[in-house]
Amino acid sequence: MKKRFKYKTLDEMRWEAITLGIDIPFSDDFGVFKRPVDLGSETISNRFVDQPMEGNDAQIDGTPGPLTLRRYRRLAEGGAGIIWVEAIAISREVRGNEKQLMLINETIGAFKSFVAEIKDVSLKANGFEPYVVAQLTHPGRFGKNRKILFHDRFLDEKYGITEDFPIMSDEELENLKYDYLKAAKLAERAGFDAVDIKACHRYLLSELLAAHTRGGKYGGSYENRTRLLKDIIKLVREEVEIDITVRLNLSDFIPYPYGWGSNEEGSLDFTEPKRLLKELEELGVKIINVTASTPYLKPHINRPYDEMGKYNPPEHPITGAMRLLNLAKLAKENLSKTLVVASGFTWFRQFAPYVAAGALKNNWCDFVGFGRMTFAYPDYPKDILFKGSLDPKRVCITCNKCAELKAAGESCGCVIRDGEVYLPIYKKMEESQKK
Repeated sequence: MKKRFKYKTLDEMRWEAITLGIDIPFSDDFGVFKRPVDLGSETISNRFVDQPMEGNDAQIDGTPGPLTLRRYRRLAEGGAGIIWVEAIAISREVRGNEKQLMLINETIGAFKSFVAEIKDVSLKANGFEPYVVAQLTHPGRFGKNRKILFHDRFLDEKYGITEDFPIMSDEELENLKYDYLKAAKLAERAGFDAVDIKACHRYLLSELLAAHTRGGKYGGSYENRTRLLKDIIKLVREEVEIDITVRLNLSDFIPYPYGWGSNEEGSLDFTEPKRLLKELEELGVKIINVTASTPYLKPHINRPYDEMGKYNPPEHPITGAMRLLNLAKLAKENLSKTLVVASGFTWFRQFAPYVAAGALKNNWCDFVGFGRMTFAYPDYPKDILFKGSLDPKRVCITCNKCAELKAAGESCGCVIRDGEVYLPIYKKMEESQKK
């Protein structure tokens, strides 16, 4: 269902939502964004989160490259309380591609400088240091050294996975705990405030949650499928003085027995995700960053958009954006201490502050996360906080060109709003695809 964003006023958007049977939580009380959050370990200055968006622009050795540094300087100047740094490979062997960040002994010096600069730039520009999270990741079936955890009928078919494709052993999974621990120790040394034990979008720990058809220690039962994620968190908590967060799929929106958050009757079922939320809280996880599905199969679910090439989204983008907000609400209702980051605001463009304020005011979440908007409009927090509005000529238009660049292995950013840097890269990509 291709729908272009056409709203001139907030009332026009509100009316269309009503015709779709959707109640968007609007509010014009932007004071909610300025309320600090005391984590015990640190105080976060405002409610904005720059979500982890991979730029495919690291150096060959895994250190931040010139475009990486440029992006994060702009985010630091932009004024978000939390800067959630994009996927960082936990070892050389599991690096997703040669342009992905990698935190190992050889790169620790560069990461110390990187984190220090983020904090210093924000302190000078905004008067505070942001809370900086390192997203530690294993790409699983999407990495360059591809292995799967089990055969998934939907993803196998799309990516040509054959019956003889290598499957990771229980021993390999067991050993990964210590790679995560090592990376967490390095993150602490580098000055990060927290690590994200990433369990979303069907990367390794996310896929493991859905391993109903896998045998052994890490498959089949709920206890087995959640074991590695929880064991990693326990290990890091015991040995590293750093906060722990998790970016978590609450559902893959993939049918059972290949999905997480679905049941044998073919319906969504949040029984297990709600149980995991409570167990993560008991393990001391400070923040849950809520998301869903995978961009490799159903991109409209984790990033609602207007149009995207040949892929025709099967729903109105308002439906997709509100699904993400309702998932955050579900998480918030099932947690008492752990804080929740909501996603799904970028599609609302210049009206996003009203939706974000409504979500905070109604206690659907504790923080509001913006992803693609950070590429297009890195200082969106500052404009909301001090101007009380977003410039319609600067907002992300969800054209998906940044994702096209990433899919092609190119350095990615906003082709429309940051065209001086990224339009030439995009044009070069288009030319190469024509050949």
